[in-house]
Amino acid sequence: MSRKWYFCFQRRSIQKRSVHKSFQEVVIPANSSIFQRNDVSNSKFAKLIRWLEPLVGVNYCDNASRCSNRLSAACEEISLSLTVKCCALNSDEGPHFSLLSEKGFEVLPGNRDKSFWEATNLIEELSGCCAVIAGSEPYTEEVIKNCPDLKVIARTGVGFDAVDLEACDRQGIVVTTTPGVNHHSVAEQTIALLMGVSRGFPENDQRVRSGAWKRVAHPRVMGQTLGLVGLGRIGQAVATRAIGLGLRVVAHEPFPNKEFVEKWGIETLELDDLLSQSDYVSLHNPMTPQTLKMMNRDTFAKMKKGSVFINTARGALVDESALIEALQSGHLRAAGLDVFDVEPLPTSSPLVSMNNVLLSGHVAGLDIESQFDTLTMAAETIISLKNGGWPTDCIQNLKGVSDWKWDR
Repeated sequence: MSRKWYFCFQRRSIQKRSVHKSFQEVVIPANSSIFQRNDVSNSKFAKLIRWLEPLVGVNYCDNASRCSNRLSAACEEISLSLTVKCCALNSDEGPHFSLLSEKGFEVLPGNRDKSFWEATNLIEELSGCCAVIAGSEPYTEEVIKNCPDLKVIARTGVGFDAVDLEACDRQGIVVTTTPGVNHHSVAEQTIALLMGVSRGFPENDQRVRSGAWKRVAHPRVMGQTLGLVGLGRIGQAVATRAIGLGLRVVAHEPFPNKEFVEKWGIETLELDDLLSQSDYVSLHNPMTPQTLKMMNRDTFAKMKKGSVFINTARGALVDESALIEALQSGHLRAAGLDVFDVEPLPTSSPLVSMNNVLLSGHVAGLDIESQFDTLTMAAETIISLKNGGWPTDCIQNLKGVSDWKWDR
């Protein structure tokens, strides 16, 4: 992809269009090697001028210092205008680099020495960027207000509760997700956590490592009841695997797929009934104002004594202090958790020291296949929006907007 750029030619030197002199429109390939920002030597600027000579009929500037200073601003702006920063964990390499680069974007990995959960760091990282490959780092109103060049927040995954959609709406920033590419990965992680805690992990592992040799029986999984809160793509993928393990599956879902529940013999229940009947409860619903802290002291009390709680959805669905109380009291036998109210999980959390809690660090949606597909879809949504498209299934905000333009 080429981009039109205007240059002013004055006294055999060149500067960005900022004074009223003679202008000439020049078409420069945006991915040209002359715009590599890691080369800041004068030779880069000489190369640019010589590259422009046959197009505009100018000679190389004999004042190298002045020429370099003026060209530095022009080259920097060309580069930054189509810069995509990769802030999501595990996004520093992958198919999105070649996909975006081929379309003229400059794709840069995030600075992993900084925490993007801190607003000042994220704002600094996104300075001059038109798009970001985003993870679960928070895009608050403060961040949005201080990123005037940002056009797209492309989330790798299906959740977007870490993004202030209203702030993005006000600033015209498109928020996208990658639906339909990681549900199998999340389902496998859910089953892994369920099977792990049901067989006494991490405690069994810890005993052996400490030299203890103790055998403790646990309830068999087959024949027990798994209650799924949410029966969308992920919930359905969990259900089929659980049924294969011999579990009875029930679900709480406001809009169930009737064909699916009939085919697999899944009973749909009100939430209170699901909690009271299930030996395992697993969350697979989105985080909304209505579901915030839906699992709290009251709802945990409604779960069967000795049951197990699994969460691979969103940490904000759970009142962690209430969960800790339920585990410490013995009302809940165990928990398997991939997401938390505060991420990364503070090492001071009581959950860290509990031997009946199996933890993972928000990796449920991450396997090799889903990572490839997620990064591909995130890149494709950015490219589509740049080219005037509107990938409706991936866009989570700007409802009713029909006149959004990249160069707004």
